[in-house]
Amino acid sequence: MTPQFESLVERAERLIDRIESILPQPLSAPADWNASIAWRYRRRSSGHGTLEPVRHVAQMPLDALKEIDVQKEKIERNTRQFVEGKPANNVLLTGARGTGKSSLIRACLHAYAPQGLRLIEVDKAELTDLPDIVEVVSGRPEKFIVFSDDLSFDEGEPGYKALKSILDGSIAASTPNVLIYATSNRRHLLPEYMKDNLSYTHTEDGEVHPGEVIEEKISLSERFGLWVSFYPFTQNEYLAIVAQWLSSFDVAPAEIEAAKKEALVWALERGSRSGRVAYQFARDFAGRA
Repeated sequence: MTPQFESLVERAERLIDRIESILPQPLSAPADWNASIAWRYRRRSSGHGTLEPVRHVAQMPLDALKEIDVQKEKIERNTRQFVEGKPANNVLLTGARGTGKSSLIRACLHAYAPQGLRLIEVDKAELTDLPDIVEVVSGRPEKFIVFSDDLSFDEGEPGYKALKSILDGSIAASTPNVLIYATSNRRHLLPEYMKDNLSYTHTEDGEVHPGEVIEEKISLSERFGLWVSFYPFTQNEYLAIVAQWLSSFDVAPAEIEAAKKEALVWALERGSRSGRVAYQFARDFAGRA
């Protein structure tokens, strides 16, 4: 072999290595699954997907969530069934903003992490990679909640079809150690228009049948076995949540009572009596106090 030919081979091998390094690679499992109880899926600009450990998972005990007892019971029961290896459903949490949908999922994670529950957060733009994520965790002994927050789709987004297939439309059997938990302000996850109602049909006896447009819009949310709805808080419920958060910041009971009027003004300025607004007020008040 001549020196010129050897040099050409070396250059070709280096070129192949460079090309392989920028090609999309199959998702690989993390080196240490004990690095965290929560993981975040990220797709790099190179196309490589990775599972990154969340180093500091926000603490949220179940007892800290007030005025959503009915919703809490449903989600906690479903999660407990899942961790115990019993049948459980994928969950869609919908409703008013700031009412504790995401916080409830984090609280369940902390409650059941000692029994092997883990969470993987996936942005809606990366839901097309769900099959790869499920494949990586399918052989693990832990139970995984794949969590997508504030989920909604515009017409034709690819993540819509991918999620629909994973939930109930794939030829592959569902993976027993994976559930999908999603939160959304939209019950049907897709925008709804007045013109969609034109696709409804009526029989002679007056029976109403949704058209194909409506059927498609509800077909995704239908695949979630458990729907849990959240509603805006009343004034008294909002004040109870404010009191809970102020108490967690060690504010004295007398000061909590005195803070009610200020808490109502705070909510009025923001146009919302949500749990998020209550928490923000409590942080401000406790910091000043």
